[in-house]
Amino acid sequence: MNTQALIDTADALVADDKGILAMDESIPTCNKRFAALGIPQTEAARHAYRELIVTTRGLGEYISGAILFDETIRQQTKTGTPFIELLAGAGIIPGIKVDAGAKAMAGHPGEKITEGLDGLRERVTEYVQMGARFAKWRAVIVIGDHLPSRGAIEANAQALARYAALCQEAGLVPIVEPEVLMDGEHSLERCFQVTEDVLHVVFNQLYMQGVMLEGMILKPNMVLPGLSCTRQETVDEVADATVKCLKRAVPAAVPGITFLSGGQSPERASAHLNAMNGRHKSHLPWALSFSYGRALQQYAMEIWAGEDANVAEAQQALLQRARCNRDARRNEYHVALETSGR
Repeated sequence: MNTQALIDTADALVADDKGILAMDESIPTCNKRFAALGIPQTEAARHAYRELIVTTRGLGEYISGAILFDETIRQQTKTGTPFIELLAGAGIIPGIKVDAGAKAMAGHPGEKITEGLDGLRERVTEYVQMGARFAKWRAVIVIGDHLPSRGAIEANAQALARYAALCQEAGLVPIVEPEVLMDGEHSLERCFQVTEDVLHVVFNQLYMQGVMLEGMILKPNMVLPGLSCTRQETVDEVADATVKCLKRAVPAAVPGITFLSGGQSPERASAHLNAMNGRHKSHLPWALSFSYGRALQQYAMEIWAGEDANVAEAQQALLQRARCNRDARRNEYHVALETSGR
């Protein structure tokens, strides 16, 4: 394990007010989003859309890294340039999703465990040879009646830690993603309690598995009320609660926290990130950044709609959203910036 290389990559992923583009949707997830927009659910359509993303000129000004899916990391442009090579040439660090998805957890109705540890050492070795420099593994935690259970939290935390250790052994920076889902009627206070508990357990497991904190990135949820909760707190209240929770649970050795959007609207995700940086940045030991999927891609996909004639306009929408989130890291984001680019 080259510890300095891991540290350098982790630092680069959160440097210069840039963030990470999550374009690692699995085939079923990508097809589901295409179906909602009337786009053919084919390999050719997925290839065309992802080529649209990786050929967007200027994306490297705002994006430090891109998380790819196994299908995507093996693809190339119409002219024969591998996607991973094109990203690296634009100054974007290539990454790869390595988990096998969240499946129903035996003995724990309503909860899930992320699979994919079997054969992971061999898979990450191949990805390193292909040029990947970081990886991602997502665990999902559900809030509900008597949920989450201690068993589900512990099992998912241990899987995250074992994944992270295997990645660092192979030379990949692990992005550790314990996502407390927004689905439900729970309050912001309940989300705070669960998120803090989950993070404590995750970092305890990372310590037990010998993971070097300086060579990893945390990708958590923001502390938010459930989507069906009757009270929806203000942007500033969410920002303050999220930072308070992270300060209680995330060691200072971690170089950066790149939030997932978790079903928030693109504008809301940017506004929350902007408020956190504006109100707290000068007092934090780690960088606060973004690792958004839908919150970066949603408008671009809608504009593209599977039509080659719409590629240039869709790329401009992607650039605009990336720019807005770079501005959110600088506390320079305003909602007017969203509409001006669409």
